[in-house]
Amino acid sequence: MPEICRFLGISIFMYFNDHDPPHFHVKYNEFRARLSITELNALDGFLPHRVLMLVIEWAFEHRDELMDNWHSIKERGTFKKLKPLE
Repeated sequence: MPEICRFLGISIFMYFNDHDPPHFHVKYNEFRARLSITELNALDGFLPHRVLMLVIEWAFEHRDELMDNWHSIKERGTFKKLKPLE
């Protein structure tokens, strides 16, 4: 489970050989969620509203890189770390 980014106590992960739709996993303290890359919405899980808004802002800035990582992890097992929210 590669960690692709960490900021403000928020960890962003993608899993090798994960299933569609393209998504990423978020951990924040005891909270977990899975977010769609294309729709930028929570597919399941729960994050506090403020954390969810920060993650969506970050994902919006990195949407293309997230999709590149999604394909790269599935096809080649490689990924790139992404810059944190600034």
